[in-house]
Amino acid sequence: MERIVLRPLAKVNLGLDVVGKREDGYHEVRMVMQTLNLHDHLVMEVLQEDVITMKTNLPYLPVNDNNLVVKAVKLMKEKYHITKGVRINLKKVIPVAGGMAGGSSNAAAALLGMNLLFELHLRTGDLMKLGEQLGADVPYCVLRGTVLAEGIGEKLTTLPPAPKCGVLVVKPSVSASTKKVYEAFDDQEEVKHPLIDELINAIEQGDLHEMCKYMGNNLEPVTMAKYPIIQTIIDKMEREGALRAMMSGSGPTVFGIFEDLEKAKGAGEQFAHMKGVGQVHVTSFYNVRGRGKNYGDFKTNRK
Repeated sequence: MERIVLRPLAKVNLGLDVVGKREDGYHEVRMVMQTLNLHDHLVMEVLQEDVITMKTNLPYLPVNDNNLVVKAVKLMKEKYHITKGVRINLKKVIPVAGGMAGGSSNAAAALLGMNLLFELHLRTGDLMKLGEQLGADVPYCVLRGTVLAEGIGEKLTTLPPAPKCGVLVVKPSVSASTKKVYEAFDDQEEVKHPLIDELINAIEQGDLHEMCKYMGNNLEPVTMAKYPIIQTIIDKMEREGALRAMMSGSGPTVFGIFEDLEKAKGAGEQFAHMKGVGQVHVTSFYNVRGRGKNYGDFKTNRK
């Protein structure tokens, strides 16, 4: 039996600007996405019987067609006429419904896993194209790294790696509905737009302090209005030494940028027993250049 172990990585938005709404209801965005060294564990095994089975460590997660991993496996089986089955075991670490693309990253890793297990020899671009059928963030989660996303998130441009730093991730004990956040965003009378071009320029210059200066997310005030703990966490992170702290995606997860991992670890200890906090992780940015056919940047272990 063939088996593969994958580590789907989380992402944060260093910049998120909702610039408008299209007639079809989708929102136009400009986002600077950044992958983190914070990952789930996804194990996939080939079965001789033509079935898909899935287990996860979180009892409330679906393990049927409502899970993006199962959808990704089915998509590959149907497109490439694969008659063998797959056993899936997913251990979640990335905050669920936290604005960190955990589900999309799981789906991207599942596409890669199918590609390797069944020796389909698909390239990164092929997997990204398949990912478009699963969700707006999935192509990015295939590509990974520091990336500008435009349109509805499907237009991706790779950027130079963001400066090295320590990252503290704190997920409040609440979950935000992306749909409701965008609905509330649309009801605002006035919207402040982060300076995405200045943010990109700071990244290109490799200047961590300038990068932090221009980071911003104009969904943050909307989610924060419903969950004030987000502001509480941001304020505490910055008191503990974060160069900048802000919400990722539609929230409610907050991340802080620190000059190094040790400073992030020290700050993280202050959140370990804080009321209203669900998860605390200390991590760093993930960037790999020279992506190739072996997809080594997915940290796969094949047996």
